[in-house]
Formats: sequence, C-alpha cells, structure tokens
Amino acid sequence: MALTGIQIYKLLPQTNCKDCGFPTCLAFAMKLAAKQVELSACPHVSESAKAQLAESAAPPVRLVTVRSDGAEVKVGNEVVLFRHEKTFYNRPGLIVRVGDDLAPSALEAKVAAADAYRVTYVGIDLGIDGFAVESVKGDPAAFAAAVQAVRRHSRKPLVLTAPSASVLGAGLEMLGAGETPLLGVATADNWRDMAGLAQKAKSPLIVRGNTLDELATLTGQIKDMGVEDMVLDPAVRDFAGHLTLSTLIRRLALKKNFRPLGYPLIAFPAAAGDPAVELMLAAQAILKYAGFVVIDHFAPEAVYPLLVLRQNIYTDPQKPIQVQPGLYEINNPKPEDPVLVTTNFSITYFSVANEVEGSGLPAWLVVADAEGMSVLTAWAAGKFDAERIAKDVKRFGVADRVSRRRLVIPGHVAVLSGELEGELPDWEIRVGPREAVDLPRYMREALMN
Repeated sequence: MALTGIQIYKLLPQTNCKDCGFPTCLAFAMKLAAKQVELSACPHVSESAKAQLAESAAPPVRLVTVRSDGAEVKVGNEVVLFRHEKTFYNRPGLIVRVGDDLAPSALEAKVAAADAYRVTYVGIDLGIDGFAVESVKGDPAAFAAAVQAVRRHSRKPLVLTAPSASVLGAGLEMLGAGETPLLGVATADNWRDMAGLAQKAKSPLIVRGNTLDELATLTGQIKDMGVEDMVLDPAVRDFAGHLTLSTLIRRLALKKNFRPLGYPLIAFPAAAGDPAVELMLAAQAILKYAGFVVIDHFAPEAVYPLLVLRQNIYTDPQKPIQVQPGLYEINNPKPEDPVLVTTNFSITYFSVANEVEGSGLPAWLVVADAEGMSVLTAWAAGKFDAERIAKDVKRFGVADRVSRRRLVIPGHVAVLSGELEGELPDWEIRVGPREAVDLPRYMREALMN
C-alpha cells in the first residue's frame, strides 16, 4: 500500500536542508507521494527509511530496458496520463517484426532496409529501434537461424517471441552475453516455463492476457518466480478494445497505484493484416499508451509519420525544440552574399534553412538566441529585439566573414529595423518577407543588386 505524504514525511530527516530542491521536507514528501520526484533526490534519508519508502519511491509504471551490443530501448517510468500535465519521458520503441517462415533472402532484405532507414526531422535523427523475431514454424532450428540472420544485418535490440520456452531458448542462445532481449509470450498456459527462462536469462517478459484480471493474476504469479521486469500485452487488437484496456491499465497504475498492472505496454497493430489499418493502430498505440509498437509492414512512407508523431508526443511541451545559436552557411556563401537572421526555434530555423537551401541561393544565416521561441513569440516576450540581434551578430563574428554588411530581418519584426540601424551603424538593414516560403523570390528580386 502506498504511503501518504504525511507518512512519508515522518520517515524523512525533517531537517529542511533543501538539498532535494524543495524548501521543506514536507513539500518533498508530498511530491514523492504524488510520484513526481524520486527518493534518490534526498541524500540524507536513512537506509531503514529507504526500505519503508520503497513502495512510495517506486515509479507507478516500472522502467524496463531492452539492450543489445551498444543500443538500448527504455520504456515505462511514466508518471502522468497526459503530456500537458508534465511530460512523457521514454518514447515507445518502434519495432519491425519478421517471422522465421520468411525465405532467408527476404528476411535479410527486410531487416537490412529497416536497419538502414534514417530520417532527419527538425535536426533530430530518427529511425526504428529494433526488431521482433517471431517463431511461426515452432521449430527451434528455424527460429535460431532467423535470429542469426537478423543479427547479420542489425545490432539493434531484439524482441523474441515463440509459443514455447524451448523454441524461445534456441533463439536466445544465438545472442551475445551482453544482450537483454524482450522475451515472450507468457500466457495462462505457459507462464511457468516462460518465467523460468526469463529469470534465467535476466530478461524482461511479455505477459499476455485477455482481461485486466487475467493480466494482474499472471504478473503476480510471475513476479513470485523472481521476474521483476514485465511488459503487458492486452490481447485485444481492435481500435476500441485496445484503447479501452490500455487506458484502464495506465489509470490503475497511476491513479490507484495498482502494482500488478504497473508495467509498460506492448502493441501488435500488425494483427490487423491491412497495412493501412496497421498504421492507424500503431498511431493510436503511440498515443495511448504503448511502450513497444510492433509493426509487420516496413515502408519509409508509413514509418516516417509514426516517427514524427512519436517525436512530437514525447517532446517536453514546456521546453521548445531548439537549435544551437550561431552563424550557419547555406549553399557555400561568399563574403558578398546576404546575411539573414532568425530565431533558434527549430521549426523556424528549418523553415528558413530548407527554403533557402532548396532554392540553391547562397546565404549566411544568423540564428539568434531567443530561448527557443518563434520570431513573433520571441519579439513579444522581449527575447528577439535589436539589442539581442546586434549582440549575436557581434558574438558570432559575422562582420569578419562578409565583405558586404547587409542584414535581412524577418518581415514580422520590421519595426526593429530603425533600432537595429542604431545598434549596427555599419550595416545595411533590410526587411525580408513575413513567411519563409517567400524568401527565395525576395532574394532573387531584392538582393541581387
């Protein structure tokens, strides 16, 4: 049973030392009871108190890590139902599944293509996180060969699923000593054997149940066998059923602190069969509340929107995505080429940079430190004014890189032109267009003289 804030407070040092970042021990205790901080933030709590506080200190959704040689996927450890309440921390792993019934050449081609897939979104490199190898044949030798084939083309973390522990063990033997794959699937029929294998391998285990009661019973039995890390598979594959069970599990873990369901979830949208429906189910799983999303059909045009959706959902809404302030070169500019200026909000930066780069026109781009805000937002907040722009132009040594001192500011902040002329008297200040899409035309017509 979870402790209340007052009960936790009685076990703390009660010195109000503020080393935890809170003004009083009571404030820290209340945050700990609400699962908003970790017990480790208090450096003075006694060992005996730690033992008593273990229940309240543990995250409502257990952190589970799947590792390979040099890569890992962490899921769970979430403390809110909605990202605007705080943030989501560990984004779901996007996993591509292959079966041992595929021809070796087809299996290796699929793995190689998925493993090599990379895309850059607002300066962030995105790609799939791992592979699931499924035993379709139920043959240990075929399953082991499939795991070997995947490992020839990828070092990403693995999910291994088979109908029995003996088949699963054959695939597990093909992996290196430092790997921790996700194993499955434990059901009401085979959970003892599966739990025994997971406990021996020290790997997390997928637990599948059709109802909340079945899942809770299985996790309790498996935990009693020594397996602490589990991933829940609500065995409902339709939109409404999976959404309902996933939401109930998350609510019970967070709001009721119901430990038997306090584990990450895994979704198998590939069960739909139709690639289009699979894509929609995968999107729903990312939103509510999968830790792993396993897809069968790999295609860049299908994976890209899932990666972007995941990145947007698992970005802290209180912290704008920023790029590093500085002077950027676009299309190998010469000293006489124009200097553009914008803020370091990533979407603003990439909108400007992509339009100019796509036009083939050379330019220098000053990315001013506006604390990650867009142009108008930063201007309204006093973070993008003439003084700050001039300061960054000097800080980045722009005058030393150009022979013609011509600075183009965004059209939305044309009001700054007069002040900027006062801050940079040796520069010609131009007012550019309001929208980035109009920059190429403006550069051709207004800056070619």
